[in-house]
Amino acid sequence: MSRYRGPRVKIVKRLGTLPGLTRKSPKKRPNRSRLSQYGIRLCEKQKLRYHYGLSEHQLLRYVKKAKQASGSTSRALMKSLELRLDNIVFRLGFAPTIVAARQLISHGHITVNGKLLDIPSYSCRVGDSIEVQQVKKSQALVENFIQTAPRRAKRASIPPHLNLRQNTLSGKLQSEPRLDWTGLQINELLVVEFYS
Repeated sequence: MSRYRGPRVKIVKRLGTLPGLTRKSPKKRPNRSRLSQYGIRLCEKQKLRYHYGLSEHQLLRYVKKAKQASGSTSRALMKSLELRLDNIVFRLGFAPTIVAARQLISHGHITVNGKLLDIPSYSCRVGDSIEVQQVKKSQALVENFIQTAPRRAKRASIPPHLNLRQNTLSGKLQSEPRLDWTGLQINELLVVEFYS
């Protein structure tokens, strides 16, 4: 099974706030029982998976690639997830969730460096320019997302590694992503330990 299509609030109740999955929040949290060491690592892995909208196979591939990279495996994993095109479109504020950003990209509303790209998992590089396609339908769709965003999301700043030009609905990846700005309370080291 590829992506999760079930009730999202149920996942948020169990794992905590996941801004990439949904803007909704549960009315109350259930009592959490004490988790084993395996359960703690599993919850951290599930947070990462649901937030970024990955299948188990995709996440495993990212972990294997991060293990081969030089330096810290957990930092390499988070960096590769933050450089995904669907995540960057979400961080720029063009879509309310990563799921919606994924749909925007696959329906052909986003261009990268002037070329139409419909692959949500595309790994962006420093210097790439991400733009909404210069079509009235695409522009209106993204402007509608921006206007209907809740006040707290509008107040939230754009990550320091991205530069947004709101009048042209475009952004640029200026530098490598800073991992303290993911907006997700997760211990990525536990995810790497889960797959060890």
